[in-house]
Amino acid sequence: MINDLDRADAGQGPRWQVHWCDPRRTVRWYADDPVVAGLPTLAEWGRAHGTRPGQPVLLRSDGWSVPEVNAFFAAARMRTASQGTRRKYAFSVAVWLGFLDAVCRAWHEAGDDDVAGFKFWRLTDEANGRRVAGGTVVDDLVAISAFYRWAGFRYGVDDPVARRAKSPHGIAGVVAAPRIVRRSDVKWLDSAGYARWRDVGLRGLDLDGTEIAGWRGRNGQRDCAFTDGLYGTGLRLSEWASILRLELPDDDPGRAYFTCRLASAAAKGGRGRRFWMPRTVLVDALAYEEGERAAAVRRAQRSGRYDALRGLSVVASVDRRGRVEMTRIDDGTRVVASMDALEPGERQRMFRRTEAGLEPLALWLNEDGLPRAAHGWQHTFDTAAERMARAGLVGFEVTAHMLRHSFALRWYAVGRLLYERRLAHLSEQETRDFRVQFGDTWFLVKTLLGHVDIATTTDIYLEPFRDLDVSLLIEHAHGAALSSLMASMFAEHPLVLSDPVAGARG
Repeated sequence: MINDLDRADAGQGPRWQVHWCDPRRTVRWYADDPVVAGLPTLAEWGRAHGTRPGQPVLLRSDGWSVPEVNAFFAAARMRTASQGTRRKYAFSVAVWLGFLDAVCRAWHEAGDDDVAGFKFWRLTDEANGRRVAGGTVVDDLVAISAFYRWAGFRYGVDDPVARRAKSPHGIAGVVAAPRIVRRSDVKWLDSAGYARWRDVGLRGLDLDGTEIAGWRGRNGQRDCAFTDGLYGTGLRLSEWASILRLELPDDDPGRAYFTCRLASAAAKGGRGRRFWMPRTVLVDALAYEEGERAAAVRRAQRSGRYDALRGLSVVASVDRRGRVEMTRIDDGTRVVASMDALEPGERQRMFRRTEAGLEPLALWLNEDGLPRAAHGWQHTFDTAAERMARAGLVGFEVTAHMLRHSFALRWYAVGRLLYERRLAHLSEQETRDFRVQFGDTWFLVKTLLGHVDIATTTDIYLEPFRDLDVSLLIEHAHGAALSSLMASMFAEHPLVLSDPVAGARG
């Protein structure tokens, strides 16, 4: 019923274990144990207590459970949260509790000084060999504060996280205020920088563009198709990782872009939206499906791996309105659901029957043929960083969110040029009127990124443009390819990573 996946890394201190409930899992010894004979099964206990698949359970480093902590993850708020939110909160709270254990502080005794110490340890302390970026600490404190707000109503415990008003305009609500500026963690890649990272970090090429002798990379096609998708669509890692094969459009050589739909249940904040997929991204994804993915599926089918899985749903049909009809293998229950309402966890359990046997509908698979969870992609980025370092490009590390930042930067460049050309014949007042009526470049990028608040777009993603003279854009636009344009615009910007090899050889 409980699957052990990982431990929250608490640096030099104790580590809390994070487990995940699976009420559908059968445990052979439970039914055969004479002590529990006649008692409800684990699945029945789980249903009686409202336990859902994927619910976190935290255990101390000594293996003991703290009921007050795990009651938080069993609360309605967390049971209805997305799989990604539950996972993020579980590890954030586990890291915090491990820190408190290391400083000999009980969870209900923590105060402001402990939060300050936690921030120092996570960000700065040289004794911590795995320091993190400010944005990670922000996420940690949001989760920790949510736990203490919940515990405050039940146990009278104060929230130790510093608080401030959410808006200067008097809007109700409070958020964690760790006094960490996210934008300091933001970096960008231009086209040449991304190409160099992909070739060396994912494809196993050396700095001259030839394959490294003895290269044994097994997932280069998959990894390149995935990261090209992040760079080309601007989707978040968890969003792109949740895509089903059913949601890919049919290829059309006459089109450069395809309008696609991101399901609400798979999108951050539950805000489904349109996104635009370049044909190059689609072709790469389809090639992966026919290549590495098909080979992984065949291996899994031959070994009977899919037949041994529990909790699967076999899809029978999908209509034009996006309604999916499927049958649960375990009990034969027929389910009809909207594609828009399928969360990432449910998507990973969706299969179809083929002549060769069961096949996952998730697009992205591991080598063993099982659907690849979003957090599994971190290994891909870590491995790429190691390969870059071995090639002598130390410090040239790329994250999934950097690819999203870079997507925004590229489209801002395109949009700004288009707007300036369109408005070149208008007076200053007419230009303002046009932008009021139809929006401007910021709104274009906001739409592409799926932001709710345009301030997020302007304040965080596009900082390199703040001091950039628009006339420079126009000057470089005439007869220049976009990659060359961006390389010249951001050659000296400290937060935009270009190809370090081209610069060294220039």
